[in-house]
Amino acid sequence: MIPGMHTAPPPPPPPAVIDGIFRALSDPTRRSVLERLSAKSASVSDLAADYRMALPSFVAHLRVLEGAGLVRSKKEGRVRTYELAPERLQVAEDWLGRQRTMWERRLDRLDAYLLKMKKERSE
Repeated sequence: MIPGMHTAPPPPPPPAVIDGIFRALSDPTRRSVLERLSAKSASVSDLAADYRMALPSFVAHLRVLEGAGLVRSKKEGRVRTYELAPERLQVAEDWLGRQRTMWERRLDRLDAYLLKMKKERSE
């Protein structure tokens, strides 16, 4: 890259990707699984042991997380192990950051407008 030149930020991912991530994050069981996987990888049976639900129901949660790209799995023999895929969480963080920036700008404009109105009324 040439010094002084900036590259454009990457385009945001398609809405379906963001929708899938937030859908996966919308469930407390799935968020709990992500928190556990942030500490260390775990097998399906280790992860499922903490939840009072049938194994097929729990595995459905893992499929949603994997489909959203928030976790990865690998199978060794008969054991499937899951690990966190933190780079996908960055997509959610970037989306939230863009929303925060947009609303901060809007609120700053509103504040400036209201201050201007107040000043005009007092004159």
